[in-house]
Amino acid sequence: MWRVKSLDAILATAQKKSLHRSLGAFQLTLLGVGAIIGTGIFVLTAAASQKAGPGMMLSFVIAGAVCAVAALCYSELAAMAPVSGSAYTYTYAVMGELLAWMVGWALILEYAVAAGAVSVGWSGYVLGLIENAAGFDWPDALQAGPAWSMNGFIPSPDFSAGIINVPA
Repeated sequence: MWRVKSLDAILATAQKKSLHRSLGAFQLTLLGVGAIIGTGIFVLTAAASQKAGPGMMLSFVIAGAVCAVAALCYSELAAMAPVSGSAYTYTYAVMGELLAWMVGWALILEYAVAAGAVSVGWSGYVLGLIENAAGFDWPDALQAGPAWSMNGFIPSPDFSAGIINVPA
């Protein structure tokens, strides 16, 4: 549970089962910038500006500084252990097998939730494009998922918001 894998063992395993590198520094930088910026900056900016006003710019500066520090940490770890595996491998080398397992599953959950959030955000843009370009008004039941309400301790779907978000 708490065993760690040494950096030499990680590098030796990577040499035996190495993936072929095809991305260069420029492509990886663009991939990192795209992952850090994400879709939220395009989808939620209007809603955030209505609530925070000019303070939103300060929050973007703080978030940018935090993202820069995180990117520097990942680049340091990637230079120290240039193998595939991302945060799982780094955690396995430093903290142990149990925490690495938890980090791996947290990454899978993060990617699933992020993909869902991005698809819902872009769904709004697609629906706006269809409505403005074709003049077609999408039915309300097919442009939003159900809202969940708590019935005591049991969550139950409230279909008054919608049934399914088809474009997402």
